[in-house]
Amino acid sequence: MKKITIILSCIILFTTSCNSSKETKKGEKTTTSKYVTESHSYAQPNAAVVKHLNLNITVDFDQEVISGSANYSIENNNATEIILDSKFLDIQKTEADGKETKFALGEFDKHLGQALKITITPETKNITVYYKTTNKTEALQWLKPQQTADKKHPFLFTQGQAILTRTWIPIQDSPQIRVTYEATVKAPTGLMAVMSAENPKEKTKNGLYHFKMEQPISPYLIALAVGDVEYKAISNRTGVYAEKSMLAKVHTEFSDMEKMVTTAEGLYGNYAWEQFDVIVLPPSFPFGGMENPRLTFATPTVIAGDKSLTSLVAHELAHSWSGNLVTNATWDDFWLNEGFTVYFEIRIMEALYGKERAEMLALIGRQDLEDELISFKDSPNDTKLKLDLKDRNPDDGMNSIAYDKGYLFLRTLEQTVGREKLDAFLKNYFNSHSFSTMHTEKFVTYLNNNLLDKYNITFNTNEWVYKPGIPSNQAKIESDKFKNVELTLQDVLKNNSANTEATKEWTPQEWVHFIRNFPKNMEIKHFEMLDNTYNLTNSTNSYISMVWFEQAILHNYRGHDIDDKIEQFLCNVGRRWYVTTIFKAYVKSSKKEEAINIYKKSRANYHSVTSNTIDNLLNYSQ
Repeated sequence: MKKITIILSCIILFTTSCNSSKETKKGEKTTTSKYVTESHSYAQPNAAVVKHLNLNITVDFDQEVISGSANYSIENNNATEIILDSKFLDIQKTEADGKETKFALGEFDKHLGQALKITITPETKNITVYYKTTNKTEALQWLKPQQTADKKHPFLFTQGQAILTRTWIPIQDSPQIRVTYEATVKAPTGLMAVMSAENPKEKTKNGLYHFKMEQPISPYLIALAVGDVEYKAISNRTGVYAEKSMLAKVHTEFSDMEKMVTTAEGLYGNYAWEQFDVIVLPPSFPFGGMENPRLTFATPTVIAGDKSLTSLVAHELAHSWSGNLVTNATWDDFWLNEGFTVYFEIRIMEALYGKERAEMLALIGRQDLEDELISFKDSPNDTKLKLDLKDRNPDDGMNSIAYDKGYLFLRTLEQTVGREKLDAFLKNYFNSHSFSTMHTEKFVTYLNNNLLDKYNITFNTNEWVYKPGIPSNQAKIESDKFKNVELTLQDVLKNNSANTEATKEWTPQEWVHFIRNFPKNMEIKHFEMLDNTYNLTNSTNSYISMVWFEQAILHNYRGHDIDDKIEQFLCNVGRRWYVTTIFKAYVKSSKKEEAINIYKKSRANYHSVTSNTIDNLLNYSQ
């Protein structure tokens, strides 16, 4: 992002996003700019914008194609064309108010795809696009039965964030363009279809499913999964979907979901989406979780058997306020989604499980942030909260800066103004901006008017938001348990012996801190001793496995058949964070060829979100 003063930012904001009328000739309609200019969508919503989607599609596992129609109710401001986003779609025909009309596809961009320009009249209120997905569609992952838990039926899921919804639905794929939607989905009999909408609890006999999302959401939150899943309620508004062999484990693991919702409501207001369910997907799902309204998508790697990794559920639940209720207007403002959500997640975890557990989670995030800052030493502008991602994939901004620097900003703000004042501010922020989008400049103005100026508090907001790095007034995060972990590690290395009594009550977070703090010169004998004592190579906790495998690669530890275990892990887990961490360790330790040999075997199991990242990391092309 180029250097720019706050005054200039406000001028630009005023000219692009204020609800002000433009000059027009006498007798012409006045054009009102409701939407900011953004670089990751071809849409021109101030001219014509989608308000409601009615989707009618068929899911064909044999051909691995979704086909059908997308019908849109539009708000038309005297326009003669409407522009949608499309990427790798086979557009067959378009209609305006029920009559066939012309369409044209613009020049292809590797990030944005193509503009789908549909001819309309100034009176047009409805358009329809008939289309099919293709084998290049990035949002969809089609899984064979052997890639699922039960290994009996195929599975499909979508992943829309950041700008992948346009690869399975032609749509105005900008987070500031919120839509309501309905859908009719024809799936193979014997499988269940679920969406980010009102969902079935049982399979239908004919494979036909109807969905409705009455609250307006951003396009990246439109989601679909089709598979042999079943539902089990936790409370009258929470429950889980999973394959049959996993359903009981998932239900037990996530049994605190209702408590989490109640706790969250106590902090920042009523839950606005009626139902909060979670579906646990096959292991190729690229993220820990995705906060699709009413139905969070989750990775099976969080099913640890002891609820130790359920902060992920708290995080996705928190998105029901920060992200889904109040959404970043553009991907340059992504920190408004994730920084707020991490702060909210930590507060939920503190309320439910105590201050110490919350501080461990926060401190791990702080360490992740430090690693990210080092990785961006040659591109310091990427460490700003407000980004400039023009001509880049918005996925580039989905890192620890948005999450953990954003959290640290709010944590430091809490320390400055007091928790009571910050909580009242955030509760009012979510309530007064519900079902709307927010950009950074607007938030800074709101913060000043409703918190800082109101209480005559001085805070270096501009430094936090618009400058690289971390300001010196950052809140300090400490954990007594982590200090004890560090002392234990010192004793282990000094005596070359492990005290199982000292570690028997450790949480996975303590184990992660223990392993991540191995010194660079740690000897192989220490790895062997720890593995013999704790059997870390065969850990059943995926988080511990990730950091242990990372350290083993960096230190060239080869004991306990660990090479085979790492390969199995990479071939069976598609969570991008885990996979990237391990492949980065191979690259860092000059074992790129070894990494590529594994990647050739594992790549087919990854969603495009993960494989695109690893392709770039390894400079790999098929």
